[in-house]
Amino acid sequence: MDIKDTLTAAIRQAAQDAIADGTFPAGEIPAVELSVPPKKEFGDFATNFAMQSARVFHQNPRKIAEELAGRIKGDWLDHTQIAGPGFLNFYLRGNVLYDAFQQILDAGESFGDLPKKDAPKIQVEYVSANPTGPLHVGHGRGAAAGSALVNLLRAAGYPVESEYYINDAGNQMNILAQSVNARYLELLGREVEFPENGYHGEDIKVTAQRIIDKDGDKYLAMDESERLEIFKDLAYKEKLAILKEDLEAFHVTFDHWFSERTLHPDAVREAVKKLQANGTIYEKDGALWLKSTEYGDDKDRVVIRDNGVPTYFAADIAYHHNKYERGFDRLINIWGADHHGYVARVKAAMQALGHDPKKLTVLLLQMVSLYRNGELVKMSKRTGQSVTLNELIEEVGTDAARYFFLMRSLDSQLDFDLDLAKKKSNDNPVYYIQYAHARICSIFRQADETGLKLPAKPNLARLQDPSEIELIKKIESYPEEIERAAKDYAPHHIARYSYDLASLFHSFYNRCRIIGQEQELAEARLALVKATGHVIRHSLAILGVSAPEHM
Repeated sequence: MDIKDTLTAAIRQAAQDAIADGTFPAGEIPAVELSVPPKKEFGDFATNFAMQSARVFHQNPRKIAEELAGRIKGDWLDHTQIAGPGFLNFYLRGNVLYDAFQQILDAGESFGDLPKKDAPKIQVEYVSANPTGPLHVGHGRGAAAGSALVNLLRAAGYPVESEYYINDAGNQMNILAQSVNARYLELLGREVEFPENGYHGEDIKVTAQRIIDKDGDKYLAMDESERLEIFKDLAYKEKLAILKEDLEAFHVTFDHWFSERTLHPDAVREAVKKLQANGTIYEKDGALWLKSTEYGDDKDRVVIRDNGVPTYFAADIAYHHNKYERGFDRLINIWGADHHGYVARVKAAMQALGHDPKKLTVLLLQMVSLYRNGELVKMSKRTGQSVTLNELIEEVGTDAARYFFLMRSLDSQLDFDLDLAKKKSNDNPVYYIQYAHARICSIFRQADETGLKLPAKPNLARLQDPSEIELIKKIESYPEEIERAAKDYAPHHIARYSYDLASLFHSFYNRCRIIGQEQELAEARLALVKATGHVIRHSLAILGVSAPEHM
């Protein structure tokens, strides 16, 4: 029995019964929201349902609460209490909490994985940085958020496919080739004017030097156009390989890598033709324009330039059309905040193509600011350019970087404290959580040494200390936390949950001894430790953070 589901159903049924007998007027019953009161004396669960429904039932919230309290019955309920302006506090019978906790123990490693029937198929596309240089910390936040969201949705029971859209067509690839070519010529002692809009990163010099180390000056004799095509291919393959390597080091992998090149020219041409057939494209000044204002955009957009070359927008239209055609029920894109104005035009294009724009959700990622010694870090010490994801991993580690990226919601700016992320103390939230797990592993090692074993059915009623009860309630709330976080596309909720769970465990650890206690009590507490360890591992796995056994 899921006590929260049972309690929610009982509240709704009481309201429906009151409507049926005329006590309450007919109306749409609001959602039931349950919370765990901050103190035990306020009950096991509380709801503000009476206040939420006052406008529906046109009665004083306390009167609504009194009516509901008189109708809610069950062998799981000890009594109810009305507090304040109309809060309903519920006090459960002692066995209910322990029965639910035993079900968690019986579930074992599957606890936290929520089964869903006929769940919508979801695609999450994230990072999708140009393969023209190293990933920076902004990409890192998107990588952490996207991969954690994929993990979260899967835990919540959704079939999910993750995708990286490789921007490997268009002018940026030509600029990459030109930049490598200029550095190649410079390294071989030739005077050359560096492209005005070229890529100035140190990695371009490294790429050029690798070409020289492997092939020497053999490309000098070639026609420049031929050399540029070769350098474009060599640099692209190298950059993409490094990009994948950096992401894997950051615990990020993708089910599918989609190349923009595959859209040109056929898929782009097909999408444009379909828009023309729909009457949603018109010609002006020799260019083709999408009537995007008819679908909520602030102005119409060029799809094919007057020279016949497709815009980046044309490729994005073809790409998203491809996504819809692949049969996903929901599409989630994680974009940088600078793409805010791009959302409306993409949705407009999808609607013009006959797709449901509501299926597409775009999550906008706000900026990351790095701080060291209280001062803003703008540039890499190594290159003088933006700090790369790889450099961040080297400095603070993958676990700390991922957790710090995930501590805040995507739509809030993040101030990343490098000094805090490196601390080996309880001030560092990821260290604090991981230390809780290491403590749990230590407890089990000690239990093995003393011969303490965990029975299949421990006497959980021995768990009476307030710290034990609070920890049980927190563990029991985990599936609901996953469900809510998945619904809101909010992995930062799991980051907060894992920290709160670790905090409750540390409090329990400091109050309640296990080894050396009377056997039945020791067994019950060991069961609580086991369940806590599982949930910490499960929640950290969603975040892409490791759960060490020793620290």
